[in-house]
Amino acid sequence: MSSIIKVDTVKDIASTDIIKKSGTSITVGTASDTTTVAGNAVRSNAIQAADGGNLISQSGTTITLGASGDTVEIASGASLVGGGISWQSSIVTAATHTAAAGQGLWLDTSSNAITLTLPSSPSVGDQIIFTDYARNWGTNAVTLTLNGSKFQGNTTPVPVYDTSGESVDIVFSGTTKGWIPNTDGAVALETPQEYDIDFLVIAGGGGGGGGIAGGGGAGGFRTSTQTNISTAVAITVTVGDGGAAATGDGNVGSSGGNSSISGSGLTTITSAGGGGGGGATTDGNPGGSGGAGGCFNDGAAGNTPSTTPSQGSAGGDGAGGPSGSRGGGGGGGAGATGANGTSSGGGNGGNGTASSITGSSVTRAGGGGGGCDGGGTAGTGGTGGGANGSSTTVGGTGTVNTGGGGGGSHTGAVAGGPGGKGVVILSMPDANYSGTTTGSPTVATGVSGKTVLTFTGTGSYTT
Repeated sequence: MSSIIKVDTVKDIASTDIIKKSGTSITVGTASDTTTVAGNAVRSNAIQAADGGNLISQSGTTITLGASGDTVEIASGASLVGGGISWQSSIVTAATHTAAAGQGLWLDTSSNAITLTLPSSPSVGDQIIFTDYARNWGTNAVTLTLNGSKFQGNTTPVPVYDTSGESVDIVFSGTTKGWIPNTDGAVALETPQEYDIDFLVIAGGGGGGGGIAGGGGAGGFRTSTQTNISTAVAITVTVGDGGAAATGDGNVGSSGGNSSISGSGLTTITSAGGGGGGGATTDGNPGGSGGAGGCFNDGAAGNTPSTTPSQGSAGGDGAGGPSGSRGGGGGGGAGATGANGTSSGGGNGGNGTASSITGSSVTRAGGGGGGCDGGGTAGTGGTGGGANGSSTTVGGTGTVNTGGGGGGSHTGAVAGGPGGKGVVILSMPDANYSGTTTGSPTVATGVSGKTVLTFTGTGSYTT
């Protein structure tokens, strides 16, 4: 027969509680007591703090320290054994492998490159280390598959590790920046943001000739779209000046200055200055578009030096004859050859070419009109900034920052008109614009999702 003693409280001889039951709570000892468990074994699925929160809990084979929102701190001087990274005993040699959080991986690329897939649903603080086992990553690289997460805040391009002997330690920081390397050589940015930039490069227009003279040729007109430009590339921009006008009868106008863009990894684009217009007895000069001939002479070739597609057109020839029936040719434009002079007047400048790089269609690089005798009709400038020639005085001035050619002048010791200065325009996605410029370009954002930089003088943009 078993014996049962039923009490709510057991006290010692000093009437201090040893065991006390209150409701469903059983208290062993008092606040100042030390309770020793014989055999050093206490069995429980949970140990809780005074507020009822779990300090240690077990569910199946999973043991959890602390509760959600808690900080679990290891005392200064103490060591945590068995936690952190678990280095895998198997050497990874397969072409594809999926990593798990908390793993240390030896990746051997002696025979082939390896694509390492990161976990699909990582948690903040998840850590993975992978190391070049045989110092062959320089020959066969390791490429990461991000599996839906970001890496250093970006989703493309995927990181590629190709330095022999490298060891990479990455930690998941959350959805905003994703995986971030603690160490990977120099903790390099493995996801550089490459982007495309559109360029319009127009050189300075040529100056008009003097004395029944030819109009100046337009500055060379070139476009370029350059792809996959990396960050931190300094792009140097040069904008050519318009050519000076001829100073008197029979003289040729000066050719315009070249415009260009260049930078590391870029294809340099140079547009040639427009050729100067010929004087009454001189040919025009070749250039991006050719200068026209004076009344007794020939126009010059455009697209000089030759580019594909063509950067400009030839200037027109002059028309000689008796006094009062002579005309200089029109300067070449980016889109059309300058017209020849006639016995009744100067030739019209060739038309320029339209571009919508700034968000709307704008025509630039028109040739200058030819001058003529007082009894004739001077040639008009080509669309796109070409200046008019004159039948009574100096030629007109090419429009600034269009590369328009200057106009040819009237007979006698009369100067032609100067060419218009060139322009260089860049267009890139708003999201990629770095904001780093020199030379004070005009900046327009939100142009159909693009940022447009208009340089009217020498400067630079760094990606």
